[in-house]
Amino acid sequence: MPKVPAAALVSDKHPTGSAESLLWAIAERFVRSGQVSDIRPLGNGNINSTFLVTVFLPSRSESRFVLQRINAQVFRQPELVIQNMAVLSEHLRCQPTDLPRRWETPHILPTQQGEHFWLESGEYWRAISFIEDSHVLETVESLAHAEEVGYGLAMFHRLISTLPVDRLADTLEGFHITPAYLDHYAQVLTERCTDGKTTATDADSNAALTDALDSLQAEQVHYCLAFVEQRQDWAHVLERAKAAGHLQLRPIHGDPKINNIMLGENGQAVSLIDLDTLKPGLLHYDIGDCLRSGCNPLGEETEDWENVVFDVELARAMLRGYLVQAKDFLSESDYLYLYDAIRLLAFELGLRFFTDYLEGNVYFKVKHPTHNLIRALVQFKLTESIEAQEETLRAMIQSLR
Repeated sequence: MPKVPAAALVSDKHPTGSAESLLWAIAERFVRSGQVSDIRPLGNGNINSTFLVTVFLPSRSESRFVLQRINAQVFRQPELVIQNMAVLSEHLRCQPTDLPRRWETPHILPTQQGEHFWLESGEYWRAISFIEDSHVLETVESLAHAEEVGYGLAMFHRLISTLPVDRLADTLEGFHITPAYLDHYAQVLTERCTDGKTTATDADSNAALTDALDSLQAEQVHYCLAFVEQRQDWAHVLERAKAAGHLQLRPIHGDPKINNIMLGENGQAVSLIDLDTLKPGLLHYDIGDCLRSGCNPLGEETEDWENVVFDVELARAMLRGYLVQAKDFLSESDYLYLYDAIRLLAFELGLRFFTDYLEGNVYFKVKHPTHNLIRALVQFKLTESIEAQEETLRAMIQSLR
C-alpha cells in the first residue's frame, strides 16, 4: 500500500517534503521486530494527531499499533499524560486475567530504547496497542447498546478501582470542577457586561448583553442567564460532598463518551479508549458525563434544542449495565449522589458552552457565531428534562442497586 501523505498532521516545524519520511522514522522507533509497511490517519479526533501503523513481521504476518503526537496546546505537560498511561499499564499487568468475557485496555508500547515516548523537535510521540476486531458508534442505537456502554464504563472503573489515586498526575486541573467554571463564567459576564466599569446592575448587564442582538438571540441569552442564576448554589453539590468526605477522589477516565466505548463484532463492549484524560477525580464525573452524552437522542449538535429530552429508558439500560459491575466498589454515599451527577454534568457542559459564547468562542470550535449558544441551550434543556424526571430517576437508581 502507498504511504499516506501526512505533512499537515506531523508538524509545522518540518518542511512538507520531509514530513512523510519523518512520520515513518518515528513509527520505526517503536518497532522491535519487523518493518513498517503502512501508516494511515485513524479516527476523527480534534486534539491529537493519530495514525494506525501496520508492521510486516518476519513470520510474514502483520501487527498493528496506534501512533499519536500529543497536542501540547491542550495537554501542557505531555510527559504526565504519557506517565499516567504507563502507570495504568503497569497496574493492569498485575490484575486478574480471568475476566468473565473479553476486555482489553490500550497499553503503552515502548521505544526500542525502552522509553515510554519519543521526543522529536520538542514534540511528544507515543505508541499504543490497537484493539483489533472492534468498532465504535457515535450514538446509542438500542437499549442493548446502552447497557453495553454502562458495562464498559463499569469494567474500566472496576479494573482501576485499586490503583492508588496519588500515583496519577492531574493533567487537566479544574476539569469537571463546576464551581471553577462558575467563577470563570462570572468573570466573563462581568467583563462583557460592564465594558471595563467596576459595577453594573442586573438590568445594565442584560442590556449590555442584548442591545446588539436580534430579538430571538436576546431571548435565548436571557433564558441562559436566568437558567444559570437559578442553579448557582446547587451547582456546588459534588464538590461540597467531596469536601465533607462523602465522596472520594479515585482514578477516572475523564471523558467516557459513547464513541470511546469499543464494541466487538458481537456488539459487546470490549474496551474504553482515549485515555489522555485519565486523572484523579470523582466517579460521578464519569457516570454523569456518560449518561449526559448517551441519553439525549437528538445529540449535542442538534439545532432543535427545544425538543431535547433525557431518555429515561436509555438511562435505565446504561445504569443497569454499570451497576451490575460496580457493586463491589460503590459506597452508600456514591449511590446517594448519582442523580446529582447526571443532572450536574449536563448543566456544567451547558455552562461551559454559554461562557464560551459570551467570551467570543475562544475554546470550542464553532461553525457559526451562535453555535455555542445553541449548544448551551441543548444542554440546559437536557438538564430541565432530567430535573423534571428526578423522582423517576431516583427510584430507578434505588431499584437497580
